[in-house]
Amino acid sequence: MNELIEIIRGVKVLQFAGPQQCLVKEITFDSRAVKPGSLFIAVKGTLHDGHQFINQTISSGACAVVCESVPEVLSDGISYIKVADSSQALGIIASNWFGNPSGKLKLVGITGTNGKTTTVTLLHNLFRELGYHAGVLSTIKNLIDEEEIPATHTTPDAIHLNELLSRMVEHGCTHCFMEVSSHAIVQNRVAGLQFAGGIFSNITHDHLDFHKTFDVYLKAKKRFFDELPADAFALTNADDKNGRVMLQNCKAQKKTYGLKSMADFKGKIIESLLDGLHIDIDSHDTWCRLVGRFNGYNLLAVYATAVLLGESAFEVLTVLSNLGSVEGRFDYIKSSNGTIAIVDYAHTPDALQNVLETISELRTGNELLITVVGCGGDRDRSKRPIMARIACKMSDKVILTSDNPRSEDPEAIITEMLSGVEADQKKKVLAITDRHEAIRTACVMSRPGDVILVAGKGHEKYQDIAGVKHLFDDKKILTEILT
Repeated sequence: MNELIEIIRGVKVLQFAGPQQCLVKEITFDSRAVKPGSLFIAVKGTLHDGHQFINQTISSGACAVVCESVPEVLSDGISYIKVADSSQALGIIASNWFGNPSGKLKLVGITGTNGKTTTVTLLHNLFRELGYHAGVLSTIKNLIDEEEIPATHTTPDAIHLNELLSRMVEHGCTHCFMEVSSHAIVQNRVAGLQFAGGIFSNITHDHLDFHKTFDVYLKAKKRFFDELPADAFALTNADDKNGRVMLQNCKAQKKTYGLKSMADFKGKIIESLLDGLHIDIDSHDTWCRLVGRFNGYNLLAVYATAVLLGESAFEVLTVLSNLGSVEGRFDYIKSSNGTIAIVDYAHTPDALQNVLETISELRTGNELLITVVGCGGDRDRSKRPIMARIACKMSDKVILTSDNPRSEDPEAIITEMLSGVEADQKKKVLAITDRHEAIRTACVMSRPGDVILVAGKGHEKYQDIAGVKHLFDDKKILTEILT
């Protein structure tokens, strides 16, 4: 139970109606969860507007309401706090409610289209190996040291997020590494958090179903860096032209990393093999178990972040050389006849191209590369033909199949993908709607030593079809078929 005036500390209040003295028992932005003594924050969501339920929450016992427009008729004894942006206020209120946990540990956020999950997972594993208690908030899972909490969104809502950070502080965590999605930035899910640093990996064509234009998507990412405090660091990829954009008007300490451009943290790939990466990092010759050029960037980002957080460069590189790959990210299986199957989360054109380029670099030239790929339903449709075109251009055989069709017709999604296949490439393409059958067909088609890439779902253990999540694990299915 807390005083209302303490809970809204830091919120820009435009109008305060009703009693200022109020004891709050809990906070919520879900009208269905309101109980006697609740503070209800009326947020305008993508599907519902919380303002429509204000009177309902008062009937359920809410003692105070935060809103962008105060009702014409006010209820006696109820505190009404008018703000310009309820979602922004929610983040600050949630942080206050849980005792501002982000300020009690070193919180580092990473935003970008690709590489977020690998980077935060490697940072978590690195700092655990260095002897720290650390948390992670990622697409795959949320962790407090090794305790796993299932992830439902790339970035949780503000209340859930602060609750997790509070649990990390109670557990003794000193660091937390989190993915910061563009959706979360726009929806103010990270409002009120105190970041010790921010990382920009890259930006490519994605989430235009939500942001509508690439420029809006870019500005969403940039907003995260615009809001970093002066005592934080802003680390960006110098090889991505938009890395410089992120640093414009940024108050934080500006640092860069790169494999090609001049940068504060410089890397050079010496040799890329299927069992690892030989890379020079800041003139230190290093062998890492991760595979591919794109992982060179992830390793550089992890190394730079750790050094900026005060760790010894030598100790960081020593630990990094022993860290393994992240689940569903260039995750490979080798069968008894030498066939290699790779599972990767690549679900954007750029990510798919990166994985296929990595495989091409590792091939001897005699083996076939068979790619199984689909596109998600209810998501950016413009990337579907591009994904198919890239797969066909860089593979010997391609099987177009279902990803997570969600509410869409999976065959219609495949038809849109097929529209991107050039006439001279069509002979190498099969369309098999059933994903299990598509994977089985790829295995049957393969010869000893061939490479099979199953892209799009990576770590996911389900397939979302017509609103129902069915158990489905690409790696498990491949393992069963190949062994």
